[in-house]
Amino acid sequence: MVDKYGTGDDPACYPGTSALRNLLNIEDEDLLEEAEKEISSITASEIEFSPPPYDLAYLQEIHRTLFADIYSWAGAIRSVDISKGETRFCSVIRVVPEAEKLFSHLNALNNFTELNREDLISNVAELYGDINMIHPFRDGNGRAQRILFEHIVINTGFEISWNHVDREEWVNANIASVHCDYAPLQAIFDRCIGGEI
Repeated sequence: MVDKYGTGDDPACYPGTSALRNLLNIEDEDLLEEAEKEISSITASEIEFSPPPYDLAYLQEIHRTLFADIYSWAGAIRSVDISKGETRFCSVIRVVPEAEKLFSHLNALNNFTELNREDLISNVAELYGDINMIHPFRDGNGRAQRILFEHIVINTGFEISWNHVDREEWVNANIASVHCDYAPLQAIFDRCIGGEI
């Protein structure tokens, strides 16, 4: 059986299912997804804004907080290569070095704090797409990454809201970024990033 990340008979899943082994012992993938959404919406409220530095460890802590009640591996870097549809994410042996490069670039640009709104949108879209390609966790990457980017944007002094995002548009924009076409993500972030706080 192929799971949603295309790894096949995955020992991280319950036998004969595509549901990741979890602390709730939910073997149905749809029920597990629903539990993830409900629990992570509660645990997300426990994550407080912190100033930089933003790095892989910061993203791992966000993931750990979101999913510690669901997965024993919450916050841990994945140990297998994964793909979704036609998209093959970063090879597991490159996750840490590639993430370090991206976060070093963010920190070298003073966490985007000196950019005007237009340049902020452009840089945020590119960084989001590139970190998404790394996909450091076995599951829950999108939720953890959105919180990270809320913190990055708020730290620059701008507002951000995900209320203007259509799911299909979001998925297609992330797929486009795989091919370094960041324009769809830029269009979304142009709507999501508001005025100065």
